[in-house]
Amino acid sequence: MTAARSHDGPGPLRRAGRATGRALRSPFTGTARGIRKATHAHGAGESGLGKLIELHAVNGAGDVMITVALASTVFFSVPTDEARGRVALYLAITMAPFTLLAPVIGPLLDRLPHGRRAAMAGAMLARALLAITMSGAVATGGLELYPAALGVLVSSKAYGVVRSAVVPRLLPPKFSLVKANSRVTLAGLLATGVAAPIGAGLQTIGSAWPLYGACVIFIAGTFLAFTLPHKVDSAKGERRARLIDPHGEEAVPPPAPKPRGLRKDGLRKDGLRRSGEKPAKERPPGLRSVGGSVFHGLQANASHRALSGFLIFFLAFLLREHPMAGQSAAVSLAIVGVSAGVGNACGTAVGAWLRARGPEVIIATVLGLALGTAVLAAVFFSTAAVAALGAVAGFTQALSKLSLDAMIQRDVPEEVRTSAFARSETLLQMAWVVGGGIGIALPLNAVLGMSVAAGILALGAATSVRGLLGAARRGTPHPRVA
Repeated sequence: MTAARSHDGPGPLRRAGRATGRALRSPFTGTARGIRKATHAHGAGESGLGKLIELHAVNGAGDVMITVALASTVFFSVPTDEARGRVALYLAITMAPFTLLAPVIGPLLDRLPHGRRAAMAGAMLARALLAITMSGAVATGGLELYPAALGVLVSSKAYGVVRSAVVPRLLPPKFSLVKANSRVTLAGLLATGVAAPIGAGLQTIGSAWPLYGACVIFIAGTFLAFTLPHKVDSAKGERRARLIDPHGEEAVPPPAPKPRGLRKDGLRKDGLRRSGEKPAKERPPGLRSVGGSVFHGLQANASHRALSGFLIFFLAFLLREHPMAGQSAAVSLAIVGVSAGVGNACGTAVGAWLRARGPEVIIATVLGLALGTAVLAAVFFSTAAVAALGAVAGFTQALSKLSLDAMIQRDVPEEVRTSAFARSETLLQMAWVVGGGIGIALPLNAVLGMSVAAGILALGAATSVRGLLGAARRGTPHPRVA
């Protein structure tokens, strides 16, 4: 009887336990399968782009956990005057050195084309260790918190530079770079939106708990970085982009007079090189040598990044001192933050839909849209105007950056394209730092702040729109990439 019963299969309790386990696992496994299906669609899984999308989502989730922990310590936990002093100290200790380090990040990483996976993994691991380091000081807000925060900032920006350089190597067939960057950016935004309330929940347990969560996330990202395809570390066919003069021409000395009887390539008419002569050293093309579109697009994007940094710091203190009508400071900041996030997501989606159609006109148009909104916010300052400016700033920044990516893909030769992405990302991060510094130094006057925001965009428009529209009228001699 016992032997027969053993072959009848598991008992009712065991079957019920298994069914319960499957029911509990189903939401998580189903969600994981859905995410994997979305990130690996249209050939992204085979090319490795899906892995990068997932890695960027992990990066966004970890960064927002650290942001929640720092905001609660540096900003929300003390009175406004003291908070302003703490944030000013934070900027002095982190942003000022970062302004000096930022120009070095791109060229330094550009010299390590064979170690891009290791560089991204190192940026993840460094932030995991720094998160643990900060967990002991976050409750007291001691000075030891700020060097660790500087390390987190530098590691985060280093990851961003390398990620921008890696995307072109992971494009699936018939997949535009603007569409690839849209997917990567959208994944980061979604992960940030999911992780932010989780971080806030961990904050209620203890001030160090969001940092513990960030540590776990970044350790997972360290291992995930090494799952990227090996071609990420390949530098085949790549060269470094050079800086050129501000007039749009390469800083190249005039060609030396050609000896008689020699062709343009330095060979004699019979095809042989003269005795003792060496071939002329080929110089890599510069960014502006491929046309003014990329340069003017970078100027316009720098104004968007500067506006982003300015609004983050200026509105944080303005809304804390003067919250929206009937709302607390935290709710007021949340409204503006959500508006900016929704605008950013919409800009990313529209960018993927527009693909690479007329990127010069798109950049000029969205810059004008942002400028008009900032002017209206200065003239008719109100709760709705601030929320609208946050949404439009997020929308226009995302769409402008995707259009810049499309122009780099179209106009910059493939052998220097990854270098161009690294350098452009570094310049945009520096613009964000400058905007943030202006925001923290400005008096808390709403009309003055919105006027400065409009001035930042007006400066970008004055330096870039004419060149962008002129380039759009002339067209490009470079083939467009679908």
